[in-house]
Amino acid sequence: MMYKRKAIVAGSFYDMDKESLLKQLKNCFLHEIGPQKIPKFNKISLKRERNIMSVISPHAGYVFSGPVAAHHFLELSKEETPETIIIIGPNHRGFGADIAIMDKGYWETPLGIIEIDEKIAADIIKNDNKHIIQVNTKAHQYEHSIEVQLPFLQYIYFSDSFKILPICIANQDYETIKEFSNIIYKSTLNNSILLIASTDFTHYENQEAVSRKDSEYINDILNMDTDMFYKTIMQNNASVCGYGAIGIVMEYSKKINTCKGKLLKYATSGDVSGITDQVVGYASIVFEKEFSGEKIQKSEI
Repeated sequence: MMYKRKAIVAGSFYDMDKESLLKQLKNCFLHEIGPQKIPKFNKISLKRERNIMSVISPHAGYVFSGPVAAHHFLELSKEETPETIIIIGPNHRGFGADIAIMDKGYWETPLGIIEIDEKIAADIIKNDNKHIIQVNTKAHQYEHSIEVQLPFLQYIYFSDSFKILPICIANQDYETIKEFSNIIYKSTLNNSILLIASTDFTHYENQEAVSRKDSEYINDILNMDTDMFYKTIMQNNASVCGYGAIGIVMEYSKKINTCKGKLLKYATSGDVSGITDQVVGYASIVFEKEFSGEKIQKSEI
């Protein structure tokens, strides 16, 4: 029987009951920090041609980061569904391999199951000439950074209309992420993919310090300056948990001729809770390809 990765943080990071979760997701879109609009579930023929090729998405509990994440998920909902969504998250617990890929099976949430893309997984492993990637389920067993993206994806897309490729990274050094971005690029040249970097920004400092530091990192990201981003991260001894995932997305985006990132929303946990002495920063950032040609008939939201 094919391995099915169960929902581990349902009931803590997001609601466990299906109907409660659907309501929670809707409230993220309608929240005052969210886009205050909900996706319209129009026919595929009314969707725009894909323009957003990769995103940076937070992964805290929905009560804190869900409204920020809703900004890019709303924009994605207006476009055609990608065939495969590669989700790269940091390894918070330290289990398993430095770069751990799940190459087959399913992930489950209260909204249903999503299949792993075996073909792209095999192509990535085939193109890994330096053997930096391992097939490893242990790293994913209790990791939340990838899981929390899934209910949002199931909310904006039909669950059987896309596959995922979960990748958990513990080794986030610069040379490794550059090599890995090359592997992803080579392995997906002829595929319709969306790349998600799952990360929160600065952790557990006061509101002013978190916002100031995060503005530096985000400026480097929007300019797609990976060198400067890594220098700033190291100089500040930053607590950005998924900086390697961000680096991979930036490097990949440059390879597909994306020139600049776009910040849709930035907020902190303090903006939600009102408690500002120790907060975490969250950003919704998209990378769009250069526009060429007419779009398919737009669906207004």
